Amino acid sequence: MVSKALLRLVSAVNRRRMKLLLGIALLAYVASVWGNFVNMSFLLNRSIQENGELKIESKIEEMVEPLREKIRDLEKSFTQKYPPVKFLSEKDRKRILITGGAGFVGSHLTDKLMMDGHEVTVVDNFFTGRKRNVEHWIGHENFELINHDVVEPLYIEVDQIYHLASPASPPNYMYNPIKTLKTNTIGTLNMLDPEVHPQSEDYWGHVNPIGPRACYDEGKRVAETMCYAYMKQEGVEVRVARIFNTFGPRMHMNDGRVVSNFILQALQGEPLTVYGSGSQTRAFQYVSDLVNGLVALMNSNVSSPVNLGNPEEHTILEFAQLIKNLVGSGSEIQFLSEAQDDPQKRKPDIKKAKLMLGWEPVVPLEEGLNKAIHYFRKELEYQANNQYIPKPKPARIKKGRTRHS
Repeated sequence: MVSKALLRLVSAVNRRRMKLLLGIALLAYVASVWGNFVNMSFLLNRSIQENGELKIESKIEEMVEPLREKIRDLEKSFTQKYPPVKFLSEKDRKRILITGGAGFVGSHLTDKLMMDGHEVTVVDNFFTGRKRNVEHWIGHENFELINHDVVEPLYIEVDQIYHLASPASPPNYMYNPIKTLKTNTIGTLNMLDPEVHPQSEDYWGHVNPIGPRACYDEGKRVAETMCYAYMKQEGVEVRVARIFNTFGPRMHMNDGRVVSNFILQALQGEPLTVYGSGSQTRAFQYVSDLVNGLVALMNSNVSSPVNLGNPEEHTILEFAQLIKNLVGSGSEIQFLSEAQDDPQKRKPDIKKAKLMLGWEPVVPLEEGLNKAIHYFRKELEYQANNQYIPKPKPARIKKGRTRHS
């Protein structure tokens, strides 16, 4: 009996143990399965998260790349290479103001003075000037560009002033004659219609005070008067340059003057328009020669007017044929009616400049014309990409005729 009861007890204990073991095993299995599930869920979530992050990173990259490009462009502009500039000590370096400094002559003068190591402030209202003429100096520590109309007061402390703000081509100065008169207040550009040939500095000119050019010619005469009045009354140092025909890169192609008209017409295969017989004479100087003359005059002690021009005289017809040959153009020469008051001869007497400044033109005409033609050709290519082809813009004088300036 005892043994049977003992066996039953052991059997009951074993059953409980088995149940306990089975329960433990079941728990272990559940735990194992749950762990695997949690692990798989973690891995799955991680994968989804990583893919999502990759997509987000890709989107961010797409958005950021244009910004990076702009930053690279800005870095390039901050580290842009300027033309070589000399170093001048404080006592030698001048602060120089150039009105009309973004124009044709003014921008070339800006280049020279900057490369000579001076501090240059360009003032221009961009009526005929262009920012692209001086953009290669923007950001340089010695350069400043001010958008300003010289008709309005400007308070700035400088050592020298080159006043080149007046529009020089007939279409431009006739567009607003009152403004032209106002602009011509200092008078650093001056060439009057001649009756004396060649014209020396003591020639006062023959000007029609009510003609279409009066706003320019009389403006220059008054400007010279003002300069010398200030010199006598206030002790202001003045220099007066009487500038003759000048050409070169950065000229306006449609400014209505003979050089730009002929080059443009020849490049586009159009007739070269000669007014009258073409026997009128002109003398053309390359822009770098003029700039050197202006600087020499400014740094001299010569306060009386000085002619700056090239005494090498050519007829308009000869000049048209020369440009045709240099361009290699098949354009014809078209003769039109002679313009009103067109000077028959124009040639500077530069003995004074030679003697007192040691200056005379050195750039041969053909060499200068080739440079101007190259510039015009590039301009035409640039403008063709924008579907704009410029046409010569003649000055409107009475019956719609232009003049050889």
